[in-house]
Amino acid sequence: MVGAMLAVPPAAADASQHHAQSSSQTERCRITDPGLAELSGLASDGRSWYAVADSGGSLRVPVLNPADCSVRDVWTSATDPYDVEDLALAPGGAVWLADTGDNQRRRETVALHVLTGNGNSALYRLSYPDGPHDAEALLLDKSGIPYVVTKEPLGMAQIYRPAAPLQEGKTVPWAPVGTVTLPTTDTPGGPIAGVGTRLVTGGSVSPDGTMVALRTYTEAYLFEAPDGDVVAALRRPPIRIPLPNEVQGEAIAWEPDGTLLSASEGQQPVRALSGAAALLRPEPAPSPGRPDAGGTDSENGGTTASEEPSGPEKNSGVPIAPAVVVALGLAALLLFFLSRLRRR
Repeated sequence: MVGAMLAVPPAAADASQHHAQSSSQTERCRITDPGLAELSGLASDGRSWYAVADSGGSLRVPVLNPADCSVRDVWTSATDPYDVEDLALAPGGAVWLADTGDNQRRRETVALHVLTGNGNSALYRLSYPDGPHDAEALLLDKSGIPYVVTKEPLGMAQIYRPAAPLQEGKTVPWAPVGTVTLPTTDTPGGPIAGVGTRLVTGGSVSPDGTMVALRTYTEAYLFEAPDGDVVAALRRPPIRIPLPNEVQGEAIAWEPDGTLLSASEGQQPVRALSGAAALLRPEPAPSPGRPDAGGTDSENGGTTASEEPSGPEKNSGVPIAPAVVVALGLAALLLFFLSRLRRR
């Protein structure tokens, strides 16, 4: 691993839903490779998709053509993993594989594999300080530090990162650095109704490191990371994107252009939400009354936008017309009382 680990104290991450967005996904293509029937992870460099399944007796990463999901290449290594659940693409082009699946919660150690296109691989073993966990989401930040997010049916999902630089042949402890709690929703899909809508099944960091996505069987949650800090991002309120009717959705990936990809087990279509990044960074609306908002005379059919009035009328909270009526009424009352005084 590149660089030393920094100490970050554990912190609760309140990831309550900020607001929901309706998804308008399009199907890109359908995965037909039999080796990806149990698709569990996806990554993109904008030219190719990298995929992994949570089965098999060796490391295998098919490289897919985004146009039709056909297999362009296959990266392999003879290393025999236990249960690979996610993958992430490093800036240098290597693929990180999260061999962290543990449905029975009985593994003494889990592993991260780093695989390159020429078949070279490295194996790093890690152990949890608080007992076994099942983890299906891998987040690789822009500096190359890996994080995993656990899959918790009850309570908060845990966020871990290595407590020390990774070394082959040595077991490094995971350090807990935060938690994230996702809500139960009524979005249809997935193998488990109810609680299944909050189980974290995949994750992705955008290529520039400034956006984080976590997914459940039925939802994607988008977090902004302007400074590249994954833990700080997961403390922020996310934007929720429903991903309805995926059979067993476990794969999520950012593309360099801000598109969000999602996919499921069962040789299902890869679906794309174009412009997902804009949901985190919406374009500011033009200020009303500004020339660039209203345009020129010719553009507006002979009218020109003007500045809004300033002063007490604008900020008083009382509409101008009712205010005039009230003023006239007060004036009439004053004249009435003055006339009564004159007659006395």
